[in-house]
Amino acid sequence: MSFVRFLGTGSYAPDRVMTNLELERLVETSDEWIQTRTGIRERRIAEPEVATSDIAYKASLNALESSGVDARDLDGIIVGTVTPDYLFPSTACILQSRLGAKKAFAFDLLAGCSGFLYALQAGKGIIGCGDAQNLLIIGAETLSKITDFQDRSTCILFGDGAGAAVISASETPGILSTCLGANGDEWELLYMPGGGSRIPPSEESIKNRDHFLKMKGKEVFKEAVKALESSSLEAIRRADITPGEIDLFIPHQANYRILEAVRKRVGLPEEKVFSNLDRYGNTSSASVPLALDEAVRSGRVKEGDTILISVFGAGFTWGAAVVRW
Repeated sequence: MSFVRFLGTGSYAPDRVMTNLELERLVETSDEWIQTRTGIRERRIAEPEVATSDIAYKASLNALESSGVDARDLDGIIVGTVTPDYLFPSTACILQSRLGAKKAFAFDLLAGCSGFLYALQAGKGIIGCGDAQNLLIIGAETLSKITDFQDRSTCILFGDGAGAAVISASETPGILSTCLGANGDEWELLYMPGGGSRIPPSEESIKNRDHFLKMKGKEVFKEAVKALESSSLEAIRRADITPGEIDLFIPHQANYRILEAVRKRVGLPEEKVFSNLDRYGNTSSASVPLALDEAVRSGRVKEGDTILISVFGAGFTWGAAVVRW
């Protein structure tokens, strides 16, 4: 079994910024209310003609550049997303073509906001058993396409973005531990009713606004805090370290109050938490890799640092990882 390390990261977000003041004109809310309860000031919104593969492609180019790996040397591409270009083919296959990664296998992985970490776990296993050398792992979303801007409880939360990383076989440990979890009993607390085989597109489903995501916020909040805490502590335990040895914590960027609750329960000081939630909102599977890339490029992550990553998403799904940079 090979060790697995991060070789490089990349990210991209659309140029258009939607502020809380703009949302005030769409639904009954206020900038103060949104910031107080979520910590979000603004989010990025893709233009109508821009698809998930478009922003994933730009994040991927940045990740490849920072890693020094040519797309032709990729053995595989794994995309975590809930907003693919199409139900099929996979967004990963579209990226494989655009990048010119001719020898790479490619597939999408659907795990809600946990998509990037689930993809990382899959990639780690594939490399670890010797079936690949270099993999491109991506979390990318255009959530604005499935956000109901008539629903004030959800439209204030979500934005668009993409993050990517190149991981590779290594002689020294990089990804020290990973752990994943799920609870399908709670699936109706966060889901999109329409578009699949249960409720295919129809005049009625469109009228009922079934093709927008639905969420019961209070219930999701409680489950998220519990799962993020337990998975973070489990990943720390599996890495055989203590919380005090964590140099930086990059949690899923969902809600400032969730981040604070988890930080306190894991026992980390504020200065060890990285958040860009105020500028991007919740970008689902893109949130952690986008934040990771910003942390790396801003100097918050240095060689030898120990990083804790933790995620929670629809399904419910969750997971955490400890990474030595």
